[in-house]
Amino acid sequence: MKTIKILLIAMVSPFLFSACQTDIIVNDSYVDNAIPLPELMESYDLWYVDYDRTTGNGDVPFLSRAFTISLFNGRLYANNNLVGIGNTGNGLGIIVGDYSYFPTAVRFYHDIYGTYDLEVYQTGRNEIKMYSRSENTTYYLTGFQTNTFDYDRIFYDNINYFLQEYKAWEKVYTSNYGALNDFDNEHFIKFVSGGSGTTFKSSQDAYGTNVNNIYWDFTGQYGVYNTSNPNLKNLTLDYDFWGNESFKLTVINDSKIRLFHTASGTTYEFAGRGFIQFLKNTEPKSRSKNDAAKKMELVKL
Repeated sequence: MKTIKILLIAMVSPFLFSACQTDIIVNDSYVDNAIPLPELMESYDLWYVDYDRTTGNGDVPFLSRAFTISLFNGRLYANNNLVGIGNTGNGLGIIVGDYSYFPTAVRFYHDIYGTYDLEVYQTGRNEIKMYSRSENTTYYLTGFQTNTFDYDRIFYDNINYFLQEYKAWEKVYTSNYGALNDFDNEHFIKFVSGGSGTTFKSSQDAYGTNVNNIYWDFTGQYGVYNTSNPNLKNLTLDYDFWGNESFKLTVINDSKIRLFHTASGTTYEFAGRGFIQFLKNTEPKSRSKNDAAKKMELVKL
């Protein structure tokens, strides 16, 4: 079995880190962990946050709310939204803060969430883990270049979050074909972020109503499910008083979706109203991960 070198962090003070070396085994592959940390972190355009592998009970909010982070010329970038992913910031996302280096750790200065010191361990050729001692939580990240990163896969495998990135979806088209049904009367849908992430609201308010003035007539649960076509999803809205409404969901563009109502054969189109940019969040940092407003249960690449 081959061994690799890894740096173990010993915190001397809140502002000083020192390192020593030891040997461990990771997947039978050699990792040169002696590479300077700035060189390692900035050798990849993007660090994909593999949230499913997160361990610990704490929360580093700017990581748990990000699909990717990037470190470039002292500025911290993040793709927190699916709307515009791959285009915003030339693929890096938006600037959300700054950072500085210690020998084996990065200090992040987030514009909203404040300062976090994260110890960095290289666990593979393009993989690291970042450990927050204050939160006792570890995140795993994989490095990619923008020209090889599969933005489309991230988008379609996380459609649930895309639906939550608008304050409301307004019905802008109903086909002439298809049987009359109760859903014809629903003019707005809202997919609620936070909590379980499966709550929707609907409204029969008049078309053109300001999103901040919509009266939501009904609140229920929804689900998004995969099909054999990665670009086509099944959407179910649970209206408890008349049963489930089932649709074939396709994305037209970053602000418009198409719903084919399987029971009636009617096609609807909805346009997003009131884009929510996930940078600011007024909820406290001390929430548990289960209550995080933008908790990312992302797919593995």
